[in-house]
Amino acid sequence: MNIPTILAVLETVMDPEIPVVSVVDLGIIRDITDDRVCITPTYSGCPATEVIERTIREALDAAGFRNVKIETALAPPWTTDWITDRGKAALQTYGIAPPELTKTATCPQCGSSDTEEISRFGSTPCKAQWRCKACLEPFDRFKCH
Repeated sequence: MNIPTILAVLETVMDPEIPVVSVVDLGIIRDITDDRVCITPTYSGCPATEVIERTIREALDAAGFRNVKIETALAPPWTTDWITDRGKAALQTYGIAPPELTKTATCPQCGSSDTEEISRFGSTPCKAQWRCKACLEPFDRFKCH
């Protein structure tokens, strides 16, 4: 069985827009078998999808898994629930508020919950722009979906 080895390879593939979180911890790896990796992009129009697929392909090829196919599944859609705890911690350390179902975000800089959404549109389609009222720092917050 190659699944544990393939998983280890995928854990080294970082998201191109958030280079501190792997595609595994971001939750876009849907399924792994000995001959297939199934991914689901975080957003149906995510511009990084092609780069992610290419980077996964390069990592699999370099590890000797040239025959493993990469498939994309859009249904069911990716959800922020699929981000691992390790991924959420990496996001926060990087300065991005991880997704929460609360109405306010926790500032990744100072930890304050006295925050406000500035714009529903952030640096990427899957994030919104927020600001901390305590330390005045702007930050991205993953949109819950």
